[in-house]
Amino acid sequence: MRRRALKPGAAARPVLWLTAVAAAFTLVQLVLVVPGLGLGWDETVYVSQVSPQAPAAFFSAPRARGVTFLVAPVTAVTTSTLALRVYLALLSGGALFSALWVWRRMLPTPVLAVAGALFASLWITMFYGPQVMPNLWVAYGALIAVGCFLRAARRPGPWVLTGVAAGVGLASLMRPTDAVWLALPLAVAALLMRVRRQVLLLLMLATGLAIGWAGWVIEAYVRYGGLFARLRRASDIQGHLGAYFAIDDHVRALSGRTLCRPCDVPWQHPVTSVWFLALPLLVAGGVWAAARTRHRAAIVLATGTGLALAAPYLFTVGYAAPRFLLPAYALLSLPVAQCLVRVSRVRPRWRRAAVALVAVAVAAHLAVQFRILDSTTHRVRGYIADQNRVAAELRAQGVRPPCVITGEEAIRVAFDIGCASRQPSGHDESITPGGLAAMARQRPVAVLRSDERPPPAYARRWRVHPLPDLHHRTGLRAYLSPTASPLGQAPAR
Repeated sequence: MRRRALKPGAAARPVLWLTAVAAAFTLVQLVLVVPGLGLGWDETVYVSQVSPQAPAAFFSAPRARGVTFLVAPVTAVTTSTLALRVYLALLSGGALFSALWVWRRMLPTPVLAVAGALFASLWITMFYGPQVMPNLWVAYGALIAVGCFLRAARRPGPWVLTGVAAGVGLASLMRPTDAVWLALPLAVAALLMRVRRQVLLLLMLATGLAIGWAGWVIEAYVRYGGLFARLRRASDIQGHLGAYFAIDDHVRALSGRTLCRPCDVPWQHPVTSVWFLALPLLVAGGVWAAARTRHRAAIVLATGTGLALAAPYLFTVGYAAPRFLLPAYALLSLPVAQCLVRVSRVRPRWRRAAVALVAVAVAAHLAVQFRILDSTTHRVRGYIADQNRVAAELRAQGVRPPCVITGEEAIRVAFDIGCASRQPSGHDESITPGGLAAMARQRPVAVLRSDERPPPAYARRWRVHPLPDLHHRTGLRAYLSPTASPLGQAPAR
């Protein structure tokens, strides 16, 4: 059978549409998110592992080093946060194009373009695009893995099989446990196929998981006392994983909260969650629209895998962070796009009204997303400004490298100054009180407190200095060791 001749420019159409989506996504990040956005708490932990700016912060059990590897080429040559942000904005835009490009033979170009635009225009996606956080990269890995899996199921060539391993491998490097939830529905799908393809696909899934899990397991035995000890510790840090109903937590967090823990806040802005509440209906509509088309398998597998990736965060974690669901949103944007494209192609009699309705709904959705993005970035920039003032005050009081900072908000402030951050208790416990007291005899040590509790025993006779308020923390003060002296004064001996 002869292939139907392509119209002039038809082959280039996916390139043009997907390039436009990726370019717009990158531009929004560079203009609205990148300027003035310093490093957050989690970002500081990841960056400090490979940055010469300060000693590495404590790397707790749930974390994986994939995103640290991602930023290492930039931190090796500069400590500029702006350079890091620009690099990640460009890289995330290119990754969005690549992840969608994998699907070009599985879904029509309009569906891919709409899906990419919907996912990229979520405030969560735009906000985390230039950030040193793993969740968006898990989303890209999921898109690549599922797209290549579908193509390999039709014709298992070497490139698409490698793409399956690469997609799962990217996810497992970023968040090993997420990669398991990505691989499970794909493994079930592989078991339903012919034997030859079944073996190849299962092998690629296992290879992808091994890429990230191997290093994580080795580190578990080297630093955490074994794999199960690390998993238990990770569960403790995440609030003891178990049976939870966290859907309502995620709904409340969509108003712009980057972390809702504990998420007992009132639901003050329902309009910010309309799209989330409509998501199940739109996904179901997309599956129904694809049911009698050759795209049915692609939409069904994307939906099933997206739901699998969402399940642990909706039902096993007792708090919410919107970024947790980015991998699910990336895959579920495909059936949603299928639904919207199908609605816009109803009978001519109703087409104009349908297109107008979709356009109004999308415009309202975008207005809400950009409003939340603006308020969130503004708030975070305020946090960073407060942090910079605290760091500047500590420098003026003699806290300069080599130095150690402990207490509240120690990680971000310490990294800004170039100090080590060490905690004698809590999730990031990495030193004893006696160890801090010994360090204080050799280098400047600062204990940060924002409440009326007395300082730790080893710091009771240290100099107390009030500090600028740090966003939600007021009355912040520093207990400074005798080895920390204000500029122009010699340290006490």
